[in-house]
Amino acid sequence: MTTDARNTHRGRAVLILLLVLVAWGSALGPASAGQAENAQALVDRSRITLEEFVADAEMGPAITALLQRAQGVLIYPQVLRGAFVVGGSGGSGTLVARDPKTSTWAGPAFYSFGQASFGLQIGADAAQVVLVALTERGMTALLTTRVTLGGNVSVALGPVGAGAAAATAGLSADIVSYSRNRGLYAGISVEGAVIGVRSSLNRAYFGKAVTPTDILVRRSVKNKNANGLLDAVKKAATAS
Repeated sequence: MTTDARNTHRGRAVLILLLVLVAWGSALGPASAGQAENAQALVDRSRITLEEFVADAEMGPAITALLQRAQGVLIYPQVLRGAFVVGGSGGSGTLVARDPKTSTWAGPAFYSFGQASFGLQIGADAAQVVLVALTERGMTALLTTRVTLGGNVSVALGPVGAGAAAATAGLSADIVSYSRNRGLYAGISVEGAVIGVRSSLNRAYFGKAVTPTDILVRRSVKNKNANGLLDAVKKAATAS
């Protein structure tokens, strides 16, 4: 083989390699962008869900009272009946945390929800769920990779209706839950639910691999697109 032939062959090989790398990079780009878009959509739906809960006459006053002393709040815009697949889109939510010293809120970290029997009534397919972490033990449990509610972490249904806000003072559970189905209070038990971290969404949203502790405790990463959610939580937590 002549020198020119070898150079031509080498040039073709380099060109093919470059084309492969470009195609590979293009394939990865949209997937990563898609995950980030999914994460942002979940953040936006979480904000709307919280605002709807707070505006609800039955639950709003109590949730507002709880948020004033909460360590964190985990918001699920949609949990499907029988959503036992950890990481499934039907049971994904966002967790934001309050710094007890400064009362500032950080997050979100992304979580899944799994439960073999969600307790929905016949004909109901999905519900919205808000979990308020009242104690350090409850918040610490949520920061782990996976936790089962009702195991080492106590969970209770939140009070509703007249006098509900005053009744929150007597709650001693680690986590208090509220749920709605078709816009109405559902009172669904989340006992036995498995809460898991959605690492792929955390990575997509913040641009690198991070843990809930990095996001919520160390606060080493931020995403300005989460400000709407954080402002909504802050507003609810400081409402009179």
